[in-house]
Amino acid sequence: MLKTTKLNKQELKDFLDEKVETYNHPRFIETDPIQVPHQFTIKEDIEIAGFLTATIAWGNRKSIINNAKKMVELMDFSPYDFVKNHKASDLEKLDGFVHRTFNGLDFVQFIRSLQHIYKNHNGLEAVFSNYQEADSLQLAIHKLKTHFFEIDHLPRTQKHISDPLKNSAAKRINMYLRWMVRTDKNGVDFGIWKRIPPSSLSCPLDVHSGNVARKLGLLKRKQNDGKALVELDHSLRELDCQDPVKYDFALFGLGVFEGF
Repeated sequence: MLKTTKLNKQELKDFLDEKVETYNHPRFIETDPIQVPHQFTIKEDIEIAGFLTATIAWGNRKSIINNAKKMVELMDFSPYDFVKNHKASDLEKLDGFVHRTFNGLDFVQFIRSLQHIYKNHNGLEAVFSNYQEADSLQLAIHKLKTHFFEIDHLPRTQKHISDPLKNSAAKRINMYLRWMVRTDKNGVDFGIWKRIPPSSLSCPLDVHSGNVARKLGLLKRKQNDGKALVELDHSLRELDCQDPVKYDFALFGLGVFEGF
């Protein structure tokens, strides 16, 4: 086992950069939920399939992937067209969907809210880019949630979009933003949103990345919450200020695949 407590900053960067090279690879797609939006080529299809996949990305990874594929199938493998042009009767087939606490009622609400976002706010990219800050997208996540639920909605569905302004680490939506924004020469992340720089992304913070980050001295806070995310952001920006979230591959890979 590597004695990480002995690593200086440059050694730590070299160690993590090597792990990024290992895991930021097309074979990563084979075992990751990102494979679902990779089925598509049209920008809006990618971003909607990605958004819905990220929304249910908690629990068993195989179950996440299978259920995200089921969501796409229920939208007739045309997510954007379904969101934009669905009729009320088209939503009936979504009723039986369930992934943990995300059920058919939530799925229907997400389709209606996504239609609202594309018709009245120029789409998901526009919302995030309009509210981005110089070094953070956490306010933009809050604003997306606000716009998402400004139409009539089921109160229960609000829990499926986290709010960083309520001290949430918003792991799933930060992961989604990595997919959409990060320019990736290896072709894992899409990089189809050009109005947001990768430098403003935040690492998807969960139990795996959090535990590894603490072992490496990148994070001291014990809870995986919004305050911890700010601390981890600062540490990763010191290693690479232009592409800090590339280290998500290293932290996740070390935790999930290497039991670090």
